[in-house]
Amino acid sequence: MALQVVLLVLAGMAGTGVLLVFTVLAFTRSDEADGPVSLRGQLDRAFQGVADRVSAREQRRGRLPLPERLGRAGLRLKPSEYIMAQVGCAVVVGLFCWLRFGVSLVVPIGAVVAVLLPGLYLKFRTGRRLKQLNNQLVDVLSLMANSLKAGHSLPQTLELIARDARPPISDEYARCVRELQVGGSLERALGNMARRSGSDDLELMVTAILVHVSVGGNLAGMLETIAHTVRERVRIKGEIAAATAQGRMSGWIITGMPIVVAGILFLISPTYFRPMTQQLVGWIMLGAAAALILIGNLFIRKIVRIEV
Repeated sequence: MALQVVLLVLAGMAGTGVLLVFTVLAFTRSDEADGPVSLRGQLDRAFQGVADRVSAREQRRGRLPLPERLGRAGLRLKPSEYIMAQVGCAVVVGLFCWLRFGVSLVVPIGAVVAVLLPGLYLKFRTGRRLKQLNNQLVDVLSLMANSLKAGHSLPQTLELIARDARPPISDEYARCVRELQVGGSLERALGNMARRSGSDDLELMVTAILVHVSVGGNLAGMLETIAHTVRERVRIKGEIAAATAQGRMSGWIITGMPIVVAGILFLISPTYFRPMTQQLVGWIMLGAAAALILIGNLFIRKIVRIEV
């Protein structure tokens, strides 16, 4: 009982603090020279510092900063807006858990899981966009080779792809062309495009172009060779994906079914599932089940993962 009272007091203090912060942001105005700032702009400023710290921490760890990860996923969001989405998910899920289960450990656990949901969606969008880009790259390489054979220069060829291709690869080429138009070097613009996309095939194309710029050679023929290599790689990846589809689906089902069933039981009948979370034997069983599920998932993923 004492623990529940303490948690309730802490939750009330946290909610009051958040309410005060948003109230101050809503009624605070900037300097007269800047003019009034909307609530969205004030929230953006408030969360921008958090986004900058997150990006700096990721760079220290050798990971891509948050703005580049959002760009690689094709999401037109500011880093501050992404942090707002995480906070919003945590608040919504936390309130739902509080209304359903009251003051308990389920509330912070649900909030922490909700914070991870935007990251999972970001990873899903990144993988889907990368797959689309790699599938489009074969036709784009052939189009670039034909354009160079027709007598167009390399900047004109890049502009042609940006104008006639389909997203997402046209977006990457368009950004590359804009960098060239504002005075950026070809090497830097192509390098930025390869780094943003995260595609090994596109990086291979950029390397070939930069080698051609440095030492010369038949760039059109080189691009045709790369197009053939990428086409064969995409074909082999498709065959492997078809051959391992059953194994990957089995891994997802075996991993997700126990978790989904446990979550449904916990939501529908908390009293039925309560012994698993209030007794030491229940915690041991849950820990052992989680460890076995994780080991099984890792083994299945290792079996069906074939590098090309």
